[in-house]
Amino acid sequence: MKKLVLFVTLAFLTISINAQEIHWVSFEKAIELNKANPKFILIDIYTDWCGWCKKMDKDTYSNAVIINYINKHYYAVKLDGEEKENITFKNHVFKFKQDGKRKYHELPATLMSGKLSYPTTLFMNEKEELIDKIPGYLNTELMEKILAFHAIKDVKTKKWPAFEKNFKSKL
Repeated sequence: MKKLVLFVTLAFLTISINAQEIHWVSFEKAIELNKANPKFILIDIYTDWCGWCKKMDKDTYSNAVIINYINKHYYAVKLDGEEKENITFKNHVFKFKQDGKRKYHELPATLMSGKLSYPTTLFMNEKEELIDKIPGYLNTELMEKILAFHAIKDVKTKKWPAFEKNFKSKL
């Protein structure tokens, strides 16, 4: 009987831990939420065909420390680089474009300054201004540092080398 109770308890804890996930919202919802309760916005730009994007979802965005940090400090947006729906931002309608085999959505393309690279992680401040864009796969160790760095909200005055030197990981 004790073994059964222990097994059920461990199974429940495992399910509870694994059920924890990032509270992803649409880009428009993040902007709406930001107006009511200002917070930094993290944007994960991905595509369905991107292997590194899938690896980042599996490895980085499934880590409990990363999940907790993002949910506490950011509005998290998953933005498909090939999104088909129109997105309105700052009174401009951004659309899906296809030119032969090349296809992209104007909003992520604009935010990435036309350099379509997947995955790319973007950070916007409470004023909805782009403050950083980081192309490529980010492992949990690097992502934790980057999340903490941007959450301090004085990125303009704080320098990365000094921050990184004093950073204490929770992983």
